[in-house]
Amino acid sequence: MDDYKFQVDFLNEATEFLDGLNEKARKKVLYNIWKARMGNDKQLFKKLQDEIWEFRTLYSKKYYRLFAFWDKTGKTDTVVISTHGIVKKTGKTPKKEIDKAEIIRKEYFKQKAKNK
Repeated sequence: MDDYKFQVDFLNEATEFLDGLNEKARKKVLYNIWKARMGNDKQLFKKLQDEIWEFRTLYSKKYYRLFAFWDKTGKTDTVVISTHGIVKKTGKTPKKEIDKAEIIRKEYFKQKAKNK
């Protein structure tokens, strides 16, 4: 039985970001996502603003960020949708990336409502 607090789905851009990383960095990012699902660790999964969150990984002096939002509209599972990712050398998250995640979130729920 899983003890996960939520499941994670990756949109195309998030998958492409992960696929573009070297193997060790990708494994570390995915491990941290797996670990974040087990508990509420703000070092690994942190709210940025409003509805936008980020999975956080520091590996080999680089900051890997995968932006995400919650989808609690399902009947069974709580799902975190990962929108896209970036690699950066400083701790500050660019506002344009947060804004991009918010646009993707709005489009996701608009499409989901259309498909009902």
